Amino acid sequence: MKILNWKKEIKSDELDEVSKCVANGGLIIFPTETVYGIGANATLKDSVDNIFKAKGRANDNPLIVHLADISQIEKYAIISNEIERKLIDTFMPGPFTIILNKKEIVPNNVSANLDTVGIRIPSNNVANAILKASNVPIAAPSANVSGRPSGTDISDIIDEFTGKVDYIIDGNEADIGLESTVVKVIDGVPTILRPGFITKEDILNAVGIVKVSDKLFKKVDGPVESPGMKYKHYAPGSECKLIYIKDINKRIAYFSDISNDKTVIIGSSVLKDIPCKKFLFYGDSLKDISHNIFKLLREADKYDPDMILIEGVSKEGLGLAIMNRLIRASSYNYIEF
Repeated sequence: MKILNWKKEIKSDELDEVSKCVANGGLIIFPTETVYGIGANATLKDSVDNIFKAKGRANDNPLIVHLADISQIEKYAIISNEIERKLIDTFMPGPFTIILNKKEIVPNNVSANLDTVGIRIPSNNVANAILKASNVPIAAPSANVSGRPSGTDISDIIDEFTGKVDYIIDGNEADIGLESTVVKVIDGVPTILRPGFITKEDILNAVGIVKVSDKLFKKVDGPVESPGMKYKHYAPGSECKLIYIKDINKRIAYFSDISNDKTVIIGSSVLKDIPCKKFLFYGDSLKDISHNIFKLLREADKYDPDMILIEGVSKEGLGLAIMNRLIRASSYNYIEF
């Protein structure tokens, strides 16, 4: 296994190594603008199987196929209508995945034996360089052992994948920190299956209509077309409780009542003076919270708390994606009033 430092520049000789590796069936960890991904050539079934083995991921949880540019989409999937085309033209490249009917070139293990596949075109320069140089589609879920918080920096995940992949590419911290928004057009309506940085409001502004899946905050059984819908996700090892109280004074009082010297609090500056074992500041803006939350969920475990108390946010805008992740991270141990 090689660890490559591309924080300042993409080294051309190393890019040649990495691109040949992934084209020929190797496994790489690479940065995107959302989170780090663990990727393999999406057209090679055995290589895709290695992703599931490295992550300990259930094979009924579909993967997302990453491409270099929009012109490649119809080699792997079918664009069926003008709304799909409008979404692609508006939000790609970027932190956006669209579910389309797949073509036979995409192996069934990529799509969990479904007829659909998630397609994404990352805007991150490192990811884009690898995709262009390798000239293959890359199937890639988030780089983390299944169930754990997604990796936003290689320091978060390097120990989990030592000896399991061929290359780990360090390209700085991920800019966004939450996985891409996943959308499927159902009966002519763009439906958000997994919220992300591209919000419900963004999609509404682009195409004039949008729906949010009623499964975003529920436990789901049976087949799913998007990752992040079915299993326990994003969770630290310690028990978590997610709390959203709209009134700030009541919020401070509630956290103060249940906190003790064995709890870790992850939250905004309004909670910083509450006595606890450790306070971890996630920011005072939704953008900062999305950037920091996965790293802090991992950091909280280091203090061996009896309980991690997480401050929730309003489910508006980017808050919808943040709360989607946090409710699953806390295994639905969640209160709101």
